[in-house]
Amino acid sequence: MAQTAGRTRGTGTAQSSPVRERILAAADEHFYAEGIRAVSADKLIAAAGVSKVTFYRHFPSKDDLVLAYLDGRAALERHVLEQFREEAGDACATLLAIARGISDLSCSPGFRGCPFINAAAEYADPTHPARQAIAAHRAWFTSFLTDLLREMAIHDPETVADQLLILRDGAMVTGYLGPDPATLIDTLVEAGRAVIDNAVANTTLPSDTSR
Repeated sequence: MAQTAGRTRGTGTAQSSPVRERILAAADEHFYAEGIRAVSADKLIAAAGVSKVTFYRHFPSKDDLVLAYLDGRAALERHVLEQFREEAGDACATLLAIARGISDLSCSPGFRGCPFINAAAEYADPTHPARQAIAAHRAWFTSFLTDLLREMAIHDPETVADQLLILRDGAMVTGYLGPDPATLIDTLVEAGRAVIDNAVANTTLPSDTSR
């Protein structure tokens, strides 16, 4: 949901160093702004101010750098969502905070949609490591939403979480393409409430077998 251009947050899977972080920062900025395939290694080498030898020592292939970029974006999003949850105090307030976060992000300078949707569009093969990384993060986000819905005692939280994820995806695309992203918050909250209200209305109480 929440991405911030130019920022990455590593997960400790690789040895961190100032040079590696500088390369990652350049990749984060240019991959998001211009598209992954449109950005060459030479452009990132120049942007990071490193030699080719240094660049390839840290990232032997472009795929390695793409995975690190996606890992950083996913880690940042997880951090933001967990922070929303901690600060909101309850599940309903957390969902509202997520909707506000999407709206705020859509109005921010340099926003061009969801980096995971953008990256998925560039990798047609679902078995590619980049697509697998994207799928893993989306699975985490769906699980995060499911936990919130379960706290709200929503019937079939897994299905409702899938529906909310679809709304989130549409909101991110609309925020980038739409003429007035400032109105996105009201539309997103209204649609999310309709999905949740429908789930509540369809909740069936267990039959009373004591009679």
